[in-house]
Amino acid sequence: MLFSYGLSRISINPRASLLTCRWLLSHLTGSLSPSTSSHSIRDSVHKVWGCREAYTWSVPALHGFRHQIHHQSSSLIEDQLDPFSLVADELSLVANRLRSMVVTEVPKLASAAEYFFKMGVEGKRFRPTVLLLMATALNVHVLEPLPEGAGDALMTELRTRQQCIAEITEMIHVASLLHDDVLDDADTRRGIGSLNLVMGNKLAVLAGDFLLSRACVALASLKNTEVVSLLATVVEHLVTGETMQMTTSSDQRCSMEYYMQKTYYKTASLISNSCKAIALLAGQSAEVAMLAFEFGKNLGLAYQLIDDVLDFTGTSASLGKGSLSDIRHGIVTAPILFAMEEFPQLRAVIDQGFENPSNVDVALEYLGKSRGIQRTRELATNHANLAAAAIDALPKTDNEEVRKSRRALLDLTQRVITRNK
Repeated sequence: MLFSYGLSRISINPRASLLTCRWLLSHLTGSLSPSTSSHSIRDSVHKVWGCREAYTWSVPALHGFRHQIHHQSSSLIEDQLDPFSLVADELSLVANRLRSMVVTEVPKLASAAEYFFKMGVEGKRFRPTVLLLMATALNVHVLEPLPEGAGDALMTELRTRQQCIAEITEMIHVASLLHDDVLDDADTRRGIGSLNLVMGNKLAVLAGDFLLSRACVALASLKNTEVVSLLATVVEHLVTGETMQMTTSSDQRCSMEYYMQKTYYKTASLISNSCKAIALLAGQSAEVAMLAFEFGKNLGLAYQLIDDVLDFTGTSASLGKGSLSDIRHGIVTAPILFAMEEFPQLRAVIDQGFENPSNVDVALEYLGKSRGIQRTRELATNHANLAAAAIDALPKTDNEEVRKSRRALLDLTQRVITRNK
């Protein structure tokens, strides 16, 4: 899967970018039928991502999109909602179930496994929020006529299964954080001491493994082989992405294409495949499932790109971890890659590595003189717009609860690119 980051086609018409966005999604899904296999869908995605020209975007059209997305989507013009409050009750239910799922008879392991599920350190709960909103946004499948009361029972069962996807996703996410902190020798996470610092590397690794095993048990309980395959692929992608980060050649470290591929594996694969799983459980068509996937993929990429910006512009207190963390660990991210395009001499500094603090200072000096931060924000905006277009392309409905959830998902695309922590 190749990711284009070109910004070469300039347009003075803001509407053109949104229309381009819709065209891309219709191009992706228009040729698919409900019987299209997952394999052929993946092939289509590879082909579209391989077309670099199709994914160029106009820079002037990227400003002020907070209102453009909402107002261009005429079917979704409503007051903005707080996405998190919309699913607050369900988030509490999911959080309580997560705490009960990580209980074990070994006290030390139980303490380690629940470390980031305790009240006050659950994090932003961004992924469960997205998935619960997506569940409502897609639960409009027309059921065959059923005996009185049977439809409600089926909807309740479906919602429970979709909540299970949110729980599985969060366990996989937290497991990946525990393992990443060991690999990065991190000492803080979510504003507190990292688990590897508090309890040691071995217990942190075992806690991550335990969470993955619990996620597997929950996944098996869904008895849906396609969903199991999707989430198993996510775990494979997490490992692949981390390995790509650890074993890069000089050319790969300086390649934006390589960086975006790694970012998809490490960050966006989880939310994109989980969104698709939500759609599959709802009995949606291949086209709708692909739109859910596209939303999650582009939202995840936008999220990580802003994380890359905040690593340079945020404070340790606001981020809950050390600022400049990536570059100090020798990880080259989008702002530096864009800066290198303007100042090719930065390549020599990157090749030397950042073990020497003076090289970090030099890189930061070049970054300050460049448009690296701005261009990374613009690229994040591109992906946020693609995510919004995926929601706008969903089948129309008059169901107010569904429309509310879709508006909330649109709002999340803007919160992701305007956040400061």
